Amino acid sequence: MYRKINMIVVLLYLALNAIGQQPSPRTVTDFDANWKFKLGDPAGAHQISFIDKDWRVLNLPHDWSIEGENNQNEPGAGNVGYFPSGKGWYRKAFDVQGFSNNRLYSIEFDGVYMNSEVWLNGVYLGKRPYGYASFSYNLLPHLKARGNILAVRVDNSIQPNSRYYTGSGISRHVRLIETNKVHFEKWGVISYTKNVNVGKAFLHVEASVLNENNEGICKAFIKNEIYDSKLNLAGIGESTIAINGKQSARCDQEILVESPELWSVETPNLYTLISYLYIDGKMTDLMSTTIGIRTIEYDVDKGFILNGMRVKMKGVNLHHDAGAMGAAVPERVWERRLEILKEGGCNAIRTAHNVFAPEFYDLCDKVGMLVMDEAFDEWLEGKRDNSYKLHFAKWYEQDLKTMVLRDRNHPSVVMWSIGNEVPDQSSKEGPELAEKMIMICRAADPTRLITSGNDRIVADDTPATAEFLAKFNDEIVGYNYPDRWRERRELLFIIDRHEFPGRRMVTTESGGMGGPRGAYNITRGGGVRFPASPSNILTSRFIDTEQRWKFTLLNDYVIGDFMWTGIDYYGETSWPSRGATSGYLDNCGFKKDGFYFFKSIWTQEPTLHILPNWNLEGKEGQVIQVVCFTNCTEVELFVNGKSYGKKTLEFPRTGNIENWRTYAPTKVMTSTADLHLAWDVVYEPGEVIAVGKTRAGEELKTRIITAGKPNKIRLTVDRDIIRALPSDVAHITVGILDADDNLVPLADNLVKFTVEGAKLIGVESGNMADLSSAKASERKAYGGMCLAILQAEKPAIIKFMATSEGLKDCVVEIKAIR
Repeated sequence: MYRKINMIVVLLYLALNAIGQQPSPRTVTDFDANWKFKLGDPAGAHQISFIDKDWRVLNLPHDWSIEGENNQNEPGAGNVGYFPSGKGWYRKAFDVQGFSNNRLYSIEFDGVYMNSEVWLNGVYLGKRPYGYASFSYNLLPHLKARGNILAVRVDNSIQPNSRYYTGSGISRHVRLIETNKVHFEKWGVISYTKNVNVGKAFLHVEASVLNENNEGICKAFIKNEIYDSKLNLAGIGESTIAINGKQSARCDQEILVESPELWSVETPNLYTLISYLYIDGKMTDLMSTTIGIRTIEYDVDKGFILNGMRVKMKGVNLHHDAGAMGAAVPERVWERRLEILKEGGCNAIRTAHNVFAPEFYDLCDKVGMLVMDEAFDEWLEGKRDNSYKLHFAKWYEQDLKTMVLRDRNHPSVVMWSIGNEVPDQSSKEGPELAEKMIMICRAADPTRLITSGNDRIVADDTPATAEFLAKFNDEIVGYNYPDRWRERRELLFIIDRHEFPGRRMVTTESGGMGGPRGAYNITRGGGVRFPASPSNILTSRFIDTEQRWKFTLLNDYVIGDFMWTGIDYYGETSWPSRGATSGYLDNCGFKKDGFYFFKSIWTQEPTLHILPNWNLEGKEGQVIQVVCFTNCTEVELFVNGKSYGKKTLEFPRTGNIENWRTYAPTKVMTSTADLHLAWDVVYEPGEVIAVGKTRAGEELKTRIITAGKPNKIRLTVDRDIIRALPSDVAHITVGILDADDNLVPLADNLVKFTVEGAKLIGVESGNMADLSSAKASERKAYGGMCLAILQAEKPAIIKFMATSEGLKDCVVEIKAIR
């Protein structure tokens, strides 16, 4: 009982420190509130005397690009979705409670896009070009007790500097850190599992301590306590080290945890590591770190091994923007997105192609999502004129080390990626750069392997050199689009498995099943071009996706596959579109048809989904193909009560993969009928019903119907109660229904919103061709739906109303609590 009470006291102590209500060896102050912002580049804005009374007051994170209008003439063009960029300034006035010259103070930024420069009280602190890097500055000796001015200049005007949407501004969190002069180094505590054996876990814990006193040697006592989710003490380690002035020292501890609750995709159990630093019997520093106990291994034949069990990475690539939020994303927005991905069987994320905000990895730890943490989209040879290539040579070592040090305690992170499709694959400097970066990762983290997304393993123009790929012989070779060489009619994996039997392989990027949500092209012969994008029709890209995924699931040595992409994103487009529709979720998080295809092969949850929609006016009497994504053993299709017959899958699928192994690779690569079903039917308005039989012998039904004219609005909230915190939001899905409560799949009504008790912080529909503002109070529906996102500043009963001309309006209430 004492141990549990001790942990509660520690956590309370940390909480009180965070809000400045108790003296502390370490104080972490949220620095997001009450900044002043000005778009443009006013002279002298770094000076204390500068007058900023007419500047806009806002809270961070902030992205000014998402607030602007899309313009065909923007210098970033389609790379960034035609959103504005430019220059901007932020200023914050603050006092330091209990200021002492004997203490240390630093300011931490989780990311500023891009070319940020920081001043304190008119004194220049430094510059950080990379917009995705976390960084900090020492504020002494320029800090004072009262009347401080922190100024930040952001320059995102030199365009194009990216291939995809970046956002502009201080788009991630900021903190003020106060410590004693002897303290744990930044990101200086690391814990990892050495092994788990017979109900015992052995953890290795390192703690690096920095002595910032000018002279002398201090003796430090370091204690690490590990607590489980129920606040029970699970393990303890103690060490004593000596540290010279202006130097650092490290202690290493081996800690035993009995009966560990392992972190996994299915059971993401987490522990809390409390690290104490004592000098002369006095607590000098205190840190809390969330950790997970788990073992990982990459086997040449068995693929990825988590806690001794083979796990196939069923992955997606994601960009860091989140629809109406742009690059400044409240935590709940990402949490909801991860929950939807997880529902469909996704268990892995590749952070394409840069480091995400720290809280994203916290959420992946929490929900049980594997992460390939990626650093760069380019090295010395760039892809855009004004991109990171201009800064790479000077900054890459520091930026890469920052990623690894910052993220290495996350159990969700299982692999580092040092690049994506870098042209340096074929350059003289490429192999040397790859080797240097691998060594940087290795030095900071000995537990994870390293990869890179390679697109020149086989290429029509310049093949990747054997020397470059050889640098990954002891790591993982990442294949971008291994099925792109279609003239061979076989995956590159099959060839390389024979040529390089010792190579570990993962598909870092592959074609997915995107396209605009609910959009279909019906061919003259009645075939469904799914989705509407010509490159993703049912008879080409879709078939390739089926083939690749059957092969991936059948062959253990393939670690997994990360499709492009999980969710639609801004950028990489052409006018008049704002973004790419390659995701199987749109940028509202609404599910497309492709979501159900992957759910049917990635999960054992009974799945039955049919397409297209049945509002096909003008197609009466024509033959239409109805496509079904399912893991049922058989499905019968009915159109207006008439049966079009039963269809069965070739052989059992998810959960019975061993049965697949009787099929030879040639069979696997040429037969795809088992991954979807299809019927040719004569189109007539009405109702289409699919009746499936699950492996358990239960009946499953789904239907599509010819909806009537728009009649009313339906509002659906993801949660009835939210927190009045900047990190929390409510997602309200707006549906346009007919008189019989059917969603009208072609509805595009303009819906207007009014809110009491909260702020409307974003609206979206998933229609990338809709260039209206994501920060407006109205939105046209797309595919019969749109989304509104609310945020509460204080406890209240929130009333949200949606109205549209000619439709019955709708109101919902949400409770915001402290």
